[in-house]
Amino acid sequence: MNIKLIDERVSRMMSRIRQAFRGKLTLTETSSGVQLSQVSGLATEDLPGVELFQHYGFTSAPPAGTMAIMVPVGGRTSHSVIVATENSAYRLQGLQNGEVAIYTDEGASIVLKRGKIIDVTCDDYNIHCKNYNVDASAKASFTTPELKASEKVTADGAINGNGGMNIKGGDGTAFEGNVAQKSGNFTSEGKVIAANLPDDHIHDTPDGPSGPPRAK
Repeated sequence: MNIKLIDERVSRMMSRIRQAFRGKLTLTETSSGVQLSQVSGLATEDLPGVELFQHYGFTSAPPAGTMAIMVPVGGRTSHSVIVATENSAYRLQGLQNGEVAIYTDEGASIVLKRGKIIDVTCDDYNIHCKNYNVDASAKASFTTPELKASEKVTADGAINGNGGMNIKGGDGTAFEGNVAQKSGNFTSEGKVIAANLPDDHIHDTPDGPSGPPRAK
């Protein structure tokens, strides 16, 4: 048989089989088991209900305008599946080799950087869990105008503050151990009840004077 004739027949057969092609997502439905996308293909070719396959443990809902690579299963365009997507308008650029990023079209991102650095960018960072444990062998720093806890705060070590301390509410404040006032005055309702006094100063307590009886 003529080799040229064979090649022509093979070419005609292959031309009937749709190869992988590009398309653009116009809408994605996320409520089904496998996400279904509406795709605008070549020219005026529109494909509704194209399955968008993703890796286990990772899922996203690509915005309209996202480019996609589709593979026609069995060479049939009507049975295409999306195997990859790309949106250069929102993809983080300038990553170094080996870095990994998760991002959205709104600018939120998690970047695993070189040097074992994880950089998170967002407006609100919410964690929902039963126990949240942080083991920072060097230190943990917060740069914020306010740090708030809805319930009790317990410190096993010293509490140091440079901006004063305000305590309000509750059934009272209890101190155990020695309390040292190094400078300034201790006031109640604007009245000084303790000030910088010599060590031998005697205070009145419910059990009597804090030192030897005062001389009459």
